[in-house]
Amino acid sequence: MIASVRGRLMEKHPTRVVVETGGVGLDVHVPLPTSRTLGAPGDSVFLRTHLVVREDALTLYGFSTDEERRFFQKLIGVSGIGPKIALSALSGPPLGDLVAALRAGDVTVLTRLPGIGRKTAERMVLELKDGLIEFEGGPAATGRPRHEADAVAALVSLGYGRAVAEKAVARGREQGPEADTVEEMVRRALAVLNSGGKG
Repeated sequence: MIASVRGRLMEKHPTRVVVETGGVGLDVHVPLPTSRTLGAPGDSVFLRTHLVVREDALTLYGFSTDEERRFFQKLIGVSGIGPKIALSALSGPPLGDLVAALRAGDVTVLTRLPGIGRKTAERMVLELKDGLIEFEGGPAATGRPRHEADAVAALVSLGYGRAVAEKAVARGREQGPEADTVEEMVRRALAVLNSGGKG
């Protein structure tokens, strides 16, 4: 497995680059966010990579962050999602938005991605919804820390609307010292909701 590539950027296209390393030019498929982080031809680059091996081809995919690569690997593990569709997904909304949509079961957002119909979107939610905690370690797409994102997700799973859940978690945050666990955040948010504070 080729885990990474370091070398000189020879060619740069929106979703494909050629990186020269050890006298060899490697053709690497990349999502748009990665392409934007790379410099101009002639610059030094470093990409984390994933090699897809098939009977008729060896295709190398490159990413500017390990998080992007791991999410790509999650996507291609879903039945019906191949590398091209996974790359297109990473070239669309920010990664945080994709994670939020999957965690919330927002099929509407997912079906806007190229090559993803409703059935495939529903399958993505079913297979990935509970396996994306690792991608919420930093601020989520909305700027909430990981615990807050998990607390909102917990409230949504209890039947509350996302907007209501977000407001309740935000108001719960204001009621005392900073909560250091998801459970405490959920408890505070439920107290807000039970007192009629739905915003």
